[in-house]
Amino acid sequence: MAAAPAFAQDASKVDNTQINKRDRSGDHGTPIDQPNDAANIKVAAAVRKAIVDDDSLSTMAHNVKFIASNGTVTLRGPVKDVAEKARVEQLAKGVAGVTQVDNQLDIKH
Repeated sequence: MAAAPAFAQDASKVDNTQINKRDRSGDHGTPIDQPNDAANIKVAAAVRKAIVDDDSLSTMAHNVKFIASNGTVTLRGPVKDVAEKARVEQLAKGVAGVTQVDNQLDIKH
């Protein structure tokens, strides 16, 4: 009788089919959609700096993807937990020029 591997995972926790469908749908922007005008680039750089400068965040959080466009920052990508998701959103909201944050971050299972 073969024993289950010690690293076996619940398949429902690693199934990212819905995330992949969302990302391919075209309904959501990607970092390529980042506007290239000076004001939006300045906000994007400040958001990235705020996130990267927070040493309490995981590498995943430091590498989240986002788009800064006309005061709205859309956050996407995996983070380790709910607290980290909230922290990244808080950091983005604290950047001058950000009027709204669309938090689409996913909790990594």
